[in-house]
Order: sequence, then C-alpha cells, then structure tokens
Amino acid sequence: MVATLVLASRNVHKVRELGALLAPWSLEPLPAGIDLPPENGETYAANAILKAEAAALATGRLTLADDSGIEAAALAGAPGVRSARFAGEGASEEENLAKLLREVPLAGDRRVAYVCALAFAEPASGDPPHVFEARCEGLLAPTPRGGEGFGYDPAFLPLDGADGRTMAELTPAEKDAISHRGRAARALVSWLAERGGRGE
Repeated sequence: MVATLVLASRNVHKVRELGALLAPWSLEPLPAGIDLPPENGETYAANAILKAEAAALATGRLTLADDSGIEAAALAGAPGVRSARFAGEGASEEENLAKLLREVPLAGDRRVAYVCALAFAEPASGDPPHVFEARCEGLLAPTPRGGEGFGYDPAFLPLDGADGRTMAELTPAEKDAISHRGRAARALVSWLAERGGRGE
C-alpha cells in the first residue's frame, strides 16, 4: 500500500509540484483548521522542521514540509528565507518579484540561486525530522517571461540546460528535472526507498 504524506502547506502550486515529484508516494494538503507556527527560523531547514513537526503533531500522520526561497548575490543572499514576504507581510508573488527586480542592478551581479529544504516527520518514531536540501543556480532576467511556474520563476534563468528560457517558460517536466525542489524531492524519495519500501 502506498503511503500518503500530508504537506504542511495549502499552497496549491507546491502541492501539485511536489505531488508529481514524490511518486510512488501521494501527497495531500494540510487539513483545514490546523495552524502552523510562524516561519521565524534563520535557515530553510529550521523553518521546514518547524512546520513538519507541527503538522505531524496535529495530524498524527507522516508529514512533509517545504521551505524554499531565492538568494541574490547582489543582495548578499537576500531575500532568502524571507522570499515569500520580501515586499512585506501579505505581499503577492508579483509584488515580491517586482521588488527583487528593482533592487538587483541591471548592470550588477545577476547571479541568483533557488534553495529548498524538505523536512520529513514521522510522529510515531520519536526521531527528529529528516531534512533534504538542494540548490538550483541561475541568473536574474531583466523582465519576467512565461506563464508556467510560480513565485520568482518568470525571472529565473536556470544555468542547467541553459537555453535562454526562464523557469516559467519551461514545461513542468523540464522544470522538475533541474529545480531545487525537484532535486530535494528525488533525494527524499531515494532515502524512503532505501529505508524499506513505500510505507504503510
């Protein structure tokens, strides 16, 4: 029997993207009525662990939490763990992206990196969550392009398989093959397989 993981998020983009990456495991969003703690950790791993532990405690089920962000070399690694609220609490994805494009000089260092930490928690084991981290290096495009993806994807030009397209211009399969989230998810799936099957 294939296990179902609870994702400590109700972000439909993350549920869809991670759900496609985690086969043969299945994924469902955090049930309504469960509140997660504030993401006040100083690292992606710390935030992912906070969310995974809270979701595991609340549901009593196997849980997965993702924390990810974009780091700009010109901004000393910002926005980093604050990527989702770079333009302020409650800011939209478009507002966050617009702020990044304003603050990174066109003639300056355009290097950026996507970073992802996935934390897997088993409430019955008593073990701390297992964390899998991965990166995807790229350059910041001067203007957004493409209708796929989400977040900062329209301005992220990946270096792997570089052909001038942004993450938002890639097909889901192309993005999954090189993305930070795809790499972290494959490491998790490999670890789950090594430890003995697909779950109960």
